[in-house]
Amino acid sequence: MLKRLVIVLLLTIPLYTFAQTGISGGVFDYGNKSFPLQKVTVRNLNNQKVVLTGAAGQFTITANKGDLLEFSLPGYHTDTLYLTNLQAKTVYLPTQATDLRQVNVRGARLSKDLQLKDPNAPKFHRVDGIPPRGNTSRAGGIGLAFGSGKDKRERAKVKALEETSSYETEINQYFNEEHVGALIKLQGQELKDFIALYRPSVARVKSEDPFNYDFYIAQAYQTWLKLPPEGRKLPPVPTLKKN
Repeated sequence: MLKRLVIVLLLTIPLYTFAQTGISGGVFDYGNKSFPLQKVTVRNLNNQKVVLTGAAGQFTITANKGDLLEFSLPGYHTDTLYLTNLQAKTVYLPTQATDLRQVNVRGARLSKDLQLKDPNAPKFHRVDGIPPRGNTSRAGGIGLAFGSGKDKRERAKVKALEETSSYETEINQYFNEEHVGALIKLQGQELKDFIALYRPSVARVKSEDPFNYDFYIAQAYQTWLKLPPEGRKLPPVPTLKKN
């Protein structure tokens, strides 16, 4: 009986150890989230372990809490994942912006210097009864302009403000005391100073869409640890002298 108990313990200890130091998950296409990505290279940047995803996008790799995983596949953006826990993860990789997509060309405008005709271009007729007003290079001879240049500029400003407001809302959702405090070992005034010092700008979040907030926070924290105490907070706002 004792011998059997020893054998069971010897068999279960490695499984228990792996469960505590391993993580599983799946990798999918960001544009089509139901499409699994096969042969994605999953690399643990801390222990240098490397695995490839299976046909269903699944992977299992040795890792610990606080490790950094890298996911790479030709034709897709390389992404990283900072492990705050060892629960199963689902990763979505966006395609490279330089990928070529199939385009069906129905018609084309050819240079008049070539003296060629496009056999696939649709025929056109000029509109009768409306003078072209010198516009002889466009079919129909009609030029329409909706709204003045000032109106267009105002609409562009409103659109830009709405876009900025949307990104600010997203930043507030992920870069707040509750979310940041759950990832790094800071609290109180130090946490407030960290958030004020490293809050990502709208331009940066927009340029790296989709923005990986957890990875950014982990990188910023490593930079913060290297700063002297006096450099870990924003400088005080200078007071204006009274006349």
